[in-house]
Amino acid sequence: MTISSSLNAGVAGLQSNATRLASISDNIANSSTYGYRRVQTDFQSMVISSSGGSYSAGGVRATTQRLIDESGPLVSTNNPTDLAVRGRGMLPVSRLSDVQASNGDPQMLLTTTGSFRTDAEGFLTTQSGLALMGWPAQPDGTIPTFSRDTSDGLEPIQINVNQFTGEPTTRIKLGVNLPATATVAGADGTSEQLAVEYYGNLGTSDNVNVTFTPTVPATGASNEWTMTLTDSIDPTVTIGEYTLTFDDSRAAGGTLAGVTTVSGGPYDPATGRLIVQVDGGPIEINIGVVGQSDALTQLSDTFAPVSITKDGSPVGNMTSVEVDANGFVHATFDTGISRTIYQVPLVDLPNPNGMIALDSQTYQPSVDSGSFFLWDASSGPTGDIVAFAREESATDVAGELTNMIQTQRAYSSNAKVIQTVDEMLQETTNIKR
Repeated sequence: MTISSSLNAGVAGLQSNATRLASISDNIANSSTYGYRRVQTDFQSMVISSSGGSYSAGGVRATTQRLIDESGPLVSTNNPTDLAVRGRGMLPVSRLSDVQASNGDPQMLLTTTGSFRTDAEGFLTTQSGLALMGWPAQPDGTIPTFSRDTSDGLEPIQINVNQFTGEPTTRIKLGVNLPATATVAGADGTSEQLAVEYYGNLGTSDNVNVTFTPTVPATGASNEWTMTLTDSIDPTVTIGEYTLTFDDSRAAGGTLAGVTTVSGGPYDPATGRLIVQVDGGPIEINIGVVGQSDALTQLSDTFAPVSITKDGSPVGNMTSVEVDANGFVHATFDTGISRTIYQVPLVDLPNPNGMIALDSQTYQPSVDSGSFFLWDASSGPTGDIVAFAREESATDVAGELTNMIQTQRAYSSNAKVIQTVDEMLQETTNIKR
């Protein structure tokens, strides 16, 4: 019985070391696989003998575990949508085959890195067929509120490279100097004209026409102008008229002293802004705060549009897509504007090593891993997302080769045990002769 148990223990040793060699082989084979998590094999002894009497060998049993919480080093790349997680957390992805099948919401899988590029349908996918998932943004670039303990709000990120976009103008700042000599007695009273371009809701270009008419007194200087605003869509309609008075004191000479609203939106002295209605909606125009020289001024003898600034942009084509450290996907257009189109969260679990390992360095949450939660990247326990980067394999080749030598010696020793037991059984058989 004792000899037979020795034979069984030797066989168990061979099987356990063969399992360890298989995990070592897998680790070495994937030493150049981006995002690979190495497998660790541990041995547990089995004790089946009772106290007293002859000893019966129980042998050994091998258990394997994929160390998903061990990350590899990051390396830089030239692709803006090569992504890697620096720190805790994982990227949500789905199989492209599930997306194309359109059988409800695709199953969420997790990975730590990927080289994502747009396919024929615009989905950000890897060569292994994984589609990056995120929360879609609203037209104004804000992200709605989604549940963080479910993947229902996530959808595959689809980039429309032929997309056009434009932003309407909502704010204009007039930095204009009016000639002080035009408001003195004897001046010819010539009006000054200014056309400020704005972009409509459909990306069209129109103008707010501004006319500055000086008030010429009989004697002295009035330091007063009438500002009239019209829309180029219908120049016959006045959308705003204001009487501007400028200071001529030594301390604040040339700055606005007061604004009187004749028609249009009221002037706000606290902000220096007024609102006029153009064909596409309201536009806020900043003419400056009373007593300050940051917008309209009246100095010297020259009419000079010093600084005209506005928001909005014409229609443009999408040229590139990038993901920032917080997971926001930004589309850049040839007009220079950038718009947020998605947000990629980072998924965290209490026990990452409890997840189910699948092909292509993907993992699936399980009962052992605990419930997942979707965090904003760089918030909570999660790290950030690094673009232009990939995560290398977590395999240490030198350590695996050392383990291979140890495993080979242990395997040979167990084989020697079996050989010795065989010789002992042969000697037992020879007793009968």
